[in-house]
Amino acid sequence: MTRRDGGRFGGVELGGTKTIAVLAHGDAIIARETIPTTTPAETLARAHGQLIAWHAEAPLDGIGIASFGPIRLDRTAPDFGHMLPTPKHGWTHADVAGGLTRGIDCPWAIDTDVNGAALAEYRWGGGAELDSLCYITIGTGVGGGLLIGGRPVHGALHPEIGHVRARRAAGDRFAGTCPFHGDCVEGLVSGPALAARFGRPMETVDDDDALWEHVASDLAEISAMLLLTTAAQAILFGGGVAVRRGFLFPRIRARALDLLQGYLPAFDTRSATAMIGPAHLGDQAGPLGCIALAQAACLDERGAPSAAG
Repeated sequence: MTRRDGGRFGGVELGGTKTIAVLAHGDAIIARETIPTTTPAETLARAHGQLIAWHAEAPLDGIGIASFGPIRLDRTAPDFGHMLPTPKHGWTHADVAGGLTRGIDCPWAIDTDVNGAALAEYRWGGGAELDSLCYITIGTGVGGGLLIGGRPVHGALHPEIGHVRARRAAGDRFAGTCPFHGDCVEGLVSGPALAARFGRPMETVDDDDALWEHVASDLAEISAMLLLTTAAQAILFGGGVAVRRGFLFPRIRARALDLLQGYLPAFDTRSATAMIGPAHLGDQAGPLGCIALAQAACLDERGAPSAAG
């Protein structure tokens, strides 16, 4: 999975419930620290302190930040690296990039956590032989990262796949939990949404519960939409639901095949397993995504400014 090239890289994967600071030599992660995601002041200070400590031991060649969002990634914007309005209480307008890179003189890059994970899968996981892929994580929220030509997609913002609305399964009356959109994908299948949909903690829900059919339908709808609109060669799912509920994937594929009705020649019964499935790197996609971003910053692949700039 990893090569031991030179270089000393730091990274921070900023998640909705936990933050992971990592240190790598080349592609190999050699140290990590897990921090609860609480307030911006506390969380960023602790993660920054860990980066400072590693940098003091031996200078870092680059830093990669992979953050939950939405976050401003336009380097010409005055609020570049700041959190935009987010359901995560207290984090709107937080200076994520500044809070993590201040005082560390090395190249750095920031992107969404899912774009970072997609980049890791592209380099070392399920997208290693592909030109384009989409990575979707299902956890506290639902996020989607998209790579075309091996580069993360940015534009007016960045892909916000979790907030797309999907056609609902027949008989599904669940209202959804997203404070912005109600029954968008995040409002239907994120961890908190699933607990509300099933009416009990997810660890108590059996795999044979009939409501999983609605969940599979929601994920098939979003998968079919992404295959049609992005021409991704693979859609890889990460996060707790994907890891713990693998039985969903055959249902998602079957439903997506039914939805598309043979319209996409590349997506058929033979290719479906490779094109829709779990992320190959598992829970390492996020931390490795930080390292991929740090390496890209060091090579100036994305023109990232240095922390001093």
